[in-house]
Amino acid sequence: MSQDERPPDLNLIQMVQRARMLHDQSARPSDYSSVYWIEARREAAGDYPPPTANAGEWRARLPAADVDALWQRVKTLTERGELGYKSKVSTQGISKRDERLLCARTYDAGDRADVKRVGAALRTLGLTDLSYAPDKGDAAT
Repeated sequence: MSQDERPPDLNLIQMVQRARMLHDQSARPSDYSSVYWIEARREAAGDYPPPTANAGEWRARLPAADVDALWQRVKTLTERGELGYKSKVSTQGISKRDERLLCARTYDAGDRADVKRVGAALRTLGLTDLSYAPDKGDAAT
């Protein structure tokens, strides 16, 4: 078996993912430009299902000046299990230099109740210009 034919080393992948999450625990978006995203995950999955092939995400564009404070709130809600299975925020401008993208991932775009629940939680943080993007298929909003 050649090197290209070997299956991926899942232990190595998990080790890198754990190291990344440790880094992201205290990272502020304004402090980094060498990594594109900072992520937060639910600390305990509990009864929240794992992501399916039909997962999706709520998206909000934020002014760079506001991203650190808002990210801290989204990160906390994600870790507590009050949003979806994962949230992430860009550390670099998406379409404008002074803009950041914040995403809150849901396990399945077809679960309309869950999608709406996460959207409502984001709106309580003051995010009003939200859009939902399923990874594939029809939008759930």
